Amino acid sequence: MTTSAPASSVLAAVDLALFTTLRLGGPARRLVVVTTARSCVETIRAADAAGEPLLLLAGGSNVVVSDRGFDGTVVRMAATGSHIDDAGVLHAAAGHDWDALVADTVAAGYGGLECLSGIPGSVGATPVQNVGAYGVELSDVLIEVDLYDRRCGVVRTVPVSELGLGYRTSVLKGADTAVVLGVRLALRRDGRSAPIRYPELARALGVELGARVPAALARAAVLTLRRGKGMVLDPADHDTWSAGSFFTNPVLDAAQAAVVLERIRSRVGPQVSVPQVSVPQVSVPQYPDGSGRIKLSAAWLVERAGFTRGYRGPGGRVALSGKHTLALTNRGGAGTEDLLALAREIRDGVAGCFGVTLVPEPVLVNCAL
Repeated sequence: MTTSAPASSVLAAVDLALFTTLRLGGPARRLVVVTTARSCVETIRAADAAGEPLLLLAGGSNVVVSDRGFDGTVVRMAATGSHIDDAGVLHAAAGHDWDALVADTVAAGYGGLECLSGIPGSVGATPVQNVGAYGVELSDVLIEVDLYDRRCGVVRTVPVSELGLGYRTSVLKGADTAVVLGVRLALRRDGRSAPIRYPELARALGVELGARVPAALARAAVLTLRRGKGMVLDPADHDTWSAGSFFTNPVLDAAQAAVVLERIRSRVGPQVSVPQVSVPQVSVPQYPDGSGRIKLSAAWLVERAGFTRGYRGPGGRVALSGKHTLALTNRGGAGTEDLLALAREIRDGVAGCFGVTLVPEPVLVNCAL
């Protein structure tokens, strides 16, 4: 006689630092690990019925948990599994490792996800954040998601058009009314990449913008680029003990952008140790978003405000990555408050120099900037 593995397991007083890529965060009063969508729904229903504070956690790659932890139930989504149907649609469970999923699709001869290689975390977090990299966003391939609606107590399928996906955001971000249980994504059945839209990736591949290449080649190039920026998890490399890019690129309307760009030109000049920048022709990375707004490079602003790679925070326990100025990293022995102090210093420094207030990308749990 055989018995199946339990669909959930319960742990008490668990340090959440064990479950975040920053390796930061205090204890949870109770942690429930769920391995099926059904057990996830049942656990959440029970917590909601009891009026229990609830936090959903999966890969822990885009979250900053306070040193106080979470005084309630943390549901860790560990439901995995995926398959590709005859139409080339990928079905994946929310707890599945995202990069493993991308690797599997490329190995199976499908394209479409290769530019999203190396992004840490789980499948269920990708629509919440509308993850993106190297010219591709999840919204380019997402068809629909299965959600547990906590308000109605039902599971429903929601098309991408109802998710309000934008630059690193969705109607799900910052809300606790619904939980992603699974996703369906449209793959390219010819095994070739999406058109290469990102100049850095095009240069790495030696192709023109708009070209398509075998998905495996694009994935390899993306992983190489991400490793060079400390954006592929490596337990031995403290530059990867981060939540990825901590701040989003600011998106401004035309009037706001004009004011900010003039302020940049008035501040960045010969007196600043940036030899390649001159006044009045300051080369400021900027990207029209197609709706009349302009996206500026947060990394460029951070660097020009005086925060260089490797910049150290309180006691040297936290620092900007030595490879990428948008990654705030735990150098060992840090607390969440150390990280937040460095984040505030950078945010305030950029605002003081250029009049732009950077917004954090990760979800902040029981803490704030």
